Amino acid sequence: MKRSKYLLGASLISATLIAAACGGEGENNEGNTGNTDNGGNNADAQEENADADADADADADADTDGENAEEGNNTADEGGEPSEGGSVTYGYTAPFAGVMDWAFYEGADDSYPLTIFNQGTLYNVNSDNDFELEPMLASDWEWSDDNRTITFTLEEGVMWHNGEELTAEDFEFAYEVIGHPDYQGPRAYTVEGIEGFEAYNAGETEEFEGVNVVDDYTLEVTFNEVRANNLENLWSYPMAKAHLEGVDIAEMGEAEEIRQNPVGLGPFEVSNIVPGEQIEFTAFEDYWEGAPNLDEVTYRIVDGAQAGELLAQGEVDIIELEPSQAGPLEGNEDVTIETIEALSYGYLGFKLGEWNGEENVMNREKLQDKELRHAIAHAIDREGIVEEFSEGYGTVINAPESNIRWSYPDESTLNQYEFDIETSQQMLADAGYEDVNGDGYVEDPDGNELVLNLAAMDVPADIAEPRAQYILQTLQEAGLNAQLMDGQLYEFNLFYDLVEGDDENIDLFLGAWGLATADPDPSGLWRSDDLWNYTRWVNEESDELLTEGLSEEALDRDYRQEVYQEWFQLVNEELPMLPLNSPEDIYGINSNVGGVSVDVTSAAGDAHEWYVEEE
Repeated sequence: MKRSKYLLGASLISATLIAAACGGEGENNEGNTGNTDNGGNNADAQEENADADADADADADADTDGENAEEGNNTADEGGEPSEGGSVTYGYTAPFAGVMDWAFYEGADDSYPLTIFNQGTLYNVNSDNDFELEPMLASDWEWSDDNRTITFTLEEGVMWHNGEELTAEDFEFAYEVIGHPDYQGPRAYTVEGIEGFEAYNAGETEEFEGVNVVDDYTLEVTFNEVRANNLENLWSYPMAKAHLEGVDIAEMGEAEEIRQNPVGLGPFEVSNIVPGEQIEFTAFEDYWEGAPNLDEVTYRIVDGAQAGELLAQGEVDIIELEPSQAGPLEGNEDVTIETIEALSYGYLGFKLGEWNGEENVMNREKLQDKELRHAIAHAIDREGIVEEFSEGYGTVINAPESNIRWSYPDESTLNQYEFDIETSQQMLADAGYEDVNGDGYVEDPDGNELVLNLAAMDVPADIAEPRAQYILQTLQEAGLNAQLMDGQLYEFNLFYDLVEGDDENIDLFLGAWGLATADPDPSGLWRSDDLWNYTRWVNEESDELLTEGLSEEALDRDYRQEVYQEWFQLVNEELPMLPLNSPEDIYGINSNVGGVSVDVTSAAGDAHEWYVEEE
């Protein structure tokens, strides 16, 4: 395990950079929307507050000081044989909302039990094959010659927990619910590209024109136009029509059929729910991929500060850990530690303008000078942040993208913005920023006081304050009068209210985005008219490149990667935000539990393969 090389002390070491606001608009956005809800294998973009609270979504295999986590690995001791029966407890550290349907849930807190209970999408996304789509509920699919219509062939014999067989009508029903004018969930964008959406969503017709059920196992979907990520953005989860068709769509998210008595497709069905505290599951013997090994699984909410201790004591069997919790478990024969590179990134944002209700406007003068932003970048010790506050779990990056996805650019073509106080000071001087009054801080080129307010969240509690102060310290050493906004840290939701609302006092802000697995389209966060473009950066060339990245020509991945390479170079030069790191996620697993797959979203997938090792 990587150890700290710096001198800030063990009390300052902890988790990855905090994640972004939840939601679901945009198109395959870089965090909080798009394809792959935390725990599902596609269809909701890069979201979940990068874990809805403090961690970001995860991704490919990470090799850390000899410890290698691979998808599908068995975590029980070698030589152990899968046994039938027994139970496993999956721990999480924030109360769940209890929305047991993919179309309505909003946070990671619900995505993990949903993965256990209702795992099953049109296709699977595998980080081992560069996030290529693989058959799942759809055994095959085929595009029309004009690349506008896709025909899915569904697996036969897939059973819902209520004994009904999955058919194409269950997918049609899902699209009709999500596209309906009364739908109250956040995922209408996943069907808005389907032909006839506007008329159906406006209530002008009761038929969703672009959705056609050919027979029980064949579904056709026709899109309005050819786009490189039509399939990746398409909603891929069915809804149990026989269970839900009598429920008012406007009330469906709160209905008993979803909240108390849900029906899913997964290896375990719900047997008992203690709201916000615990969900108990029992084995579903008719699960389409084979009956699960275990009799029961419990999803239990625990105190995050005690996660490591509870794991060591056997109170939980699988749980995500903070870096500071993983260290004390090294050498514990009862625990296996798995690390995996996260599908997310942390960043320092520059507030350049405001949202006017329809588009972003770059109307804040303080940080308009690109050279000032470059100087700030050289005054941020990004390596030190990773080492001190994530115990080395993470990689410094120079593009707003996870470094494990195919779209990540060639680093040799990017400005590195290495930490160098003298370089930062020289760049400030060259740009006309000088200490006029001798107080140790530079004024702007017009001689006016320059104060930079940094907004930051209060989580993770053990490192939020020292991490923010560490950043402020190096900025001040460079001669920049950087201060903690209002002298305080902000609660997670309030922080994003301030950032999204463009609070007039914010100059710099610390955030992170969780990303979609299936598609790297960054447009939902970066277009001139995107609400989640929190820096409020407006750039015509950027908009053109983002559009080109989804064009018909971009169906060729090589061409698309060239477009994104050019876009990343533009962002790297203009620097509306400074990428900080692509982090790693850490899971602790009881050594007697096998069959656990740690992947880009969680360790909750493939629960039917979990087993308790025979003694």
